[in-house]
Amino acid sequence: MKVVAIQHDIVWEDAPATRARVGPMIERAADAGARLIVLAEMYATGFSMRAERIAEPEGGPNERFLIEHAVRRGVWVLASIAQRGADGLARNVAVLAAPDGSTHRYVKIHPFTLAGEHEHYVRGEQWRTVDVEGVRVSLFICYDLRFADEFWALAERTDLYVVVANWPTPRREHWRTLLAARAIENQAYVLGVNRVGAAGRDRAIGHSGESALLDPMGRALARADDAETVLFGDVDPARVARVRAEFPFLGDRR
Repeated sequence: MKVVAIQHDIVWEDAPATRARVGPMIERAADAGARLIVLAEMYATGFSMRAERIAEPEGGPNERFLIEHAVRRGVWVLASIAQRGADGLARNVAVLAAPDGSTHRYVKIHPFTLAGEHEHYVRGEQWRTVDVEGVRVSLFICYDLRFADEFWALAERTDLYVVVANWPTPRREHWRTLLAARAIENQAYVLGVNRVGAAGRDRAIGHSGESALLDPMGRALARADDAETVLFGDVDPARVARVRAEFPFLGDRR
């Protein structure tokens, strides 16, 4: 299956402007045969703690944008969105839109306390793995990447982990290292999709991108630099099965 990371900048707290920016990138990916197209964390607004300003209800314009592209082009589209539930509380939600217009959701389990995310967004409680055209895809968001046990728990039923992020430049080595570690220790593909550009009203927080697709041995099949780009790669669940059969490490976990 051909997968694509849309590594894009985000217009701070301006969802219509950002949607206009990434729309052509999604089209380019679909034209090239992508089946799963992935954007960044809080793709439309940036990683803002002003939930009262940016969080939309389920089915809001940022979600409809993903669904419309998925249905019109017959592809799967994934990104995270600040959303407000029926209980009035905001959450950081990865929304995976299917070609038939249905959606699958994963709520970020680990809010980023260093930025105060836990004070504005409710944490999730459930993992999410979705069968995407025969590829078992498990969804995670940014800070989740630091917590190996969450990934381990899903290894047996995962071919591809997808991590959408707003990972800042000062910790870029952590990003690269942790993506590789999650691939190696779980013997699965990992697609890390990070944003580029500066965030915040004062544009003080930089992001170096470096989105990447790693194979079940931790090798980079594709890696971006620090510019906006459409990054392509191929995922084969049979490759996961072969690696796990040749190196049966998962069964030795205690």
